[in-house]
Amino acid sequence: MKARTTTGMFLVLLLAVAGLAYGVGQAAGPSDAAGPASHPTMHRTNHPATDPATDPAPTTTTDGAATGGLVVRPVQDVAPRHAPLRVRPELVPGRRLLGPGDHGPQVRALQARLRQIAWLSGDVDDVYDATVTAAVRGFQAKRGIAVTGYVDPRTRHRLDAMTHAPTTAELENRLTPMGNTPGRLDPRCRTGRAICIDKSSRTLRWVVDGQVLRTVDVRFGASYTPTREGLFHVYWMDADHVSHEYGSAMPYSMFFSRGQAVHYSSDFAARGYAGASHGCVNVRDHEGVKWLFSHVRVGDKVVIYWS
Repeated sequence: MKARTTTGMFLVLLLAVAGLAYGVGQAAGPSDAAGPASHPTMHRTNHPATDPATDPAPTTTTDGAATGGLVVRPVQDVAPRHAPLRVRPELVPGRRLLGPGDHGPQVRALQARLRQIAWLSGDVDDVYDATVTAAVRGFQAKRGIAVTGYVDPRTRHRLDAMTHAPTTAELENRLTPMGNTPGRLDPRCRTGRAICIDKSSRTLRWVVDGQVLRTVDVRFGASYTPTREGLFHVYWMDADHVSHEYGSAMPYSMFFSRGQAVHYSSDFAARGYAGASHGCVNVRDHEGVKWLFSHVRVGDKVVIYWS
């Protein structure tokens, strides 16, 4: 009997322990199930790290169907970022001072100033025609002035600031083909036969007994090979000379000082004042230097000076 009683009590104890364990399990279940509903979880899926100083704040959305609770997800800001538009102020034309159809000395002076800065070429006159209108329009567009084709105060002020008052020679079209205005004649050029070369105006004049018979544009040596200045005389002439030192052609050479000569330069004709010589006096007018060569003789003066 004692053994049965002990066995029965053992079975009751086992059943009690099993029931207690079952109750604990049942009590824990509902508490865990309520977790997602009361504590939403942040989800990031394949999003790069963000910088709170530069990235926009995330926007949240809810999706209760997926988990039975609130799910907060960051939404990427895909709106394009545009730089602020810059609106140029409208150019307002000024009062008309001079324009198409006008005539007179003021128009001639305007043309002379436009020619100084290469907006016009050729001779100037007293007529404000279509060519002048086009030149003024180009100047205005280049300088950010209302494009009208007529001269207003702003156009006049800008043009005056970039040019000088036209000289009598400019107004009377006494210029070289490159727009150079010959300066004063050196006193040494006023007697006898002289090739008179003015470095200031970049011109060469053939002068006989004080009378100018021909004027041509010239250029000189670079700073490291300057053209010498002073009074010289032609000591040798060669119509088909080729430089042994540089291998370049020097047609119609008239030598005056230790290898330096007046001669035609095809480079000067092609590049203008963008280049320089090795000390010679370059002439760009082929017919002009050919004519000069036919009149100059060995022994004639060569005067090189600044006017």
